[in-house]
Amino acid sequence: MTLPASPMPAGFSDPVFEGQAAFRALMDAMVRPGLVVTAGAALAPPAGLMPAAAAAILAICDFETPLWLSPALQGGAAGPYLRFHAGAPLVTDPASAAFAVLDGRHEAFRLTDFAQGDASYPDRSTTVLVQVASLTAGKQIVVAGPGIAGIAELRIEDLPDDFGAQWQANRAAFPLGVDLIFVSGNQLVALPRSARLVGEAA
Repeated sequence: MTLPASPMPAGFSDPVFEGQAAFRALMDAMVRPGLVVTAGAALAPPAGLMPAAAAAILAICDFETPLWLSPALQGGAAGPYLRFHAGAPLVTDPASAAFAVLDGRHEAFRLTDFAQGDASYPDRSTTVLVQVASLTAGKQIVVAGPGIAGIAELRIEDLPDDFGAQWQANRAAFPLGVDLIFVSGNQLVALPRSARLVGEAA
């Protein structure tokens, strides 16, 4: 006897309204680095994919947006879910992705693995969503730059030990380089390539 396939978890119940709300949250986070915003609170994505990450991809990706999922997310239900609800093609090379999702709880990451953009089209870089255990505990980083009044202090769990060096190199390449969005549950905070790392603590 063949068991029926598990139903696909739902996406946005109101794609226009919820998609616009998630997009606004993302834009608020990008223009105000260090601001923690809520997105995807009503979503129940497949295991391994956090609601805010799912909301971000559903809001900004479509059939013309190459998406890369890290090994921790490949092979599970996250890929079919995002492909079905967002229409985004999944790619195997992180450097060919417009957006990427990885799970910092289970794997380290290297910013240089992703598209950096080029002098003519610096926007052709990868925006990387990193799922972490917490946005209120863990390693402290202090950033400054556009959109930040003075400095912003962030605490992010599951950062690589060499994150500071990686980010300094990423910032030195500006206007090239990747943008990061850290996700925990239904919350996210952005670290655009324009942000300067001015301090960090264990």
